[in-house]
Amino acid sequence: MKNFADAAFEPEVIEAMAAALSRATAALPEPLSSAHVNLLAESILRTAKSGERDSAVLERIALIELQIAPRS
Repeated sequence: MKNFADAAFEPEVIEAMAAALSRATAALPEPLSSAHVNLLAESILRTAKSGERDSAVLERIALIELQIAPRS
Protein backbone atom coordinates (compact mmCIF):
# COMPACT_ATOMS: atom_id res chain seq x y z
CA MET A 1 0.00 0.00 0.00
CA LYS A 2 1.17 3.50 -0.75
CA ASN A 3 2.26 5.80 2.06
CA PHE A 4 -0.52 8.00 3.43
CA ALA A 5 1.38 9.05 6.58
CA ASP A 6 0.57 12.72 6.02
CA ALA A 7 -3.18 12.10 5.77
CA ALA A 8 -5.43 12.90 8.73
CA PHE A 9 -9.19 12.41 8.76
CA GLU A 10 -12.00 13.34 11.10
CA PRO A 11 -14.10 10.49 12.57
CA GLU A 12 -17.01 11.19 10.19
CA VAL A 13 -14.71 10.90 7.18
CA ILE A 14 -13.25 7.64 8.49
CA GLU A 15 -16.79 6.29 8.83
CA ALA A 16 -17.56 7.32 5.23
CA MET A 17 -14.34 5.70 4.00
CA ALA A 18 -15.06 2.47 5.91
CA ALA A 19 -18.59 2.33 4.51
CA ALA A 20 -17.30 2.93 0.98
CA LEU A 21 -14.70 0.16 1.31
CA SER A 22 -17.26 -2.25 2.74
CA ARG A 23 -19.73 -1.63 -0.08
CA ALA A 24 -17.02 -1.70 -2.76
CA THR A 25 -15.66 -5.06 -1.59
CA ALA A 26 -19.20 -6.46 -1.33
CA ALA A 27 -19.81 -5.43 -4.95
CA LEU A 28 -16.97 -7.62 -6.23
CA PRO A 29 -17.29 -11.34 -6.97
CA GLU A 30 -15.71 -13.94 -4.71
CA PRO A 31 -12.92 -14.83 -4.23
CA LEU A 32 -11.70 -11.33 -3.48
CA SER A 33 -7.94 -10.90 -3.61
CA SER A 34 -6.03 -8.80 -1.11
CA ALA A 35 -4.56 -6.89 -4.06
CA HIS A 36 -8.05 -5.75 -5.05
CA VAL A 37 -8.86 -4.71 -1.50
CA ASN A 38 -5.59 -2.75 -1.33
CA LEU A 39 -6.35 -0.99 -4.63
CA LEU A 40 -9.83 -0.06 -3.41
CA ALA A 41 -8.48 1.21 -0.08
CA GLU A 42 -5.74 3.27 -1.75
CA SER A 43 -8.28 4.85 -4.08
CA ILE A 44 -10.61 5.69 -1.21
CA LEU A 45 -7.77 7.18 0.85
CA ARG A 46 -6.47 9.21 -2.10
CA THR A 47 -9.94 10.49 -3.02
CA ALA A 48 -10.81 11.38 0.58
CA LYS A 49 -7.46 13.12 0.97
CA SER A 50 -8.36 15.27 -2.04
CA GLY A 51 -11.51 16.43 -0.23
CA GLU A 52 -14.32 14.05 -1.21
CA ARG A 53 -16.57 13.18 1.74
CA ASP A 54 -19.53 11.34 0.16
CA SER A 55 -19.16 7.60 0.78
CA ALA A 56 -21.12 6.73 -2.38
CA VAL A 57 -18.74 8.82 -4.48
CA LEU A 58 -15.70 7.28 -2.73
CA GLU A 59 -17.07 3.81 -3.48
CA ARG A 60 -17.88 4.59 -7.11
CA ILE A 61 -14.48 6.11 -7.84
CA ALA A 62 -12.69 3.17 -6.21
CA LEU A 63 -14.64 0.64 -8.28
CA ILE A 64 -14.05 2.60 -11.49
CA GLU A 65 -10.32 2.87 -10.76
CA LEU A 66 -10.18 -0.87 -10.09
CA GLN A 67 -11.80 -1.53 -13.48
CA ILE A 68 -9.17 0.51 -15.31
CA ALA A 69 -6.17 -0.64 -13.25
CA PRO A 70 -3.55 -2.48 -15.29
CA ARG A 71 -3.76 -6.24 -14.98
CA SER A 72 -0.62 -8.14 -14.13
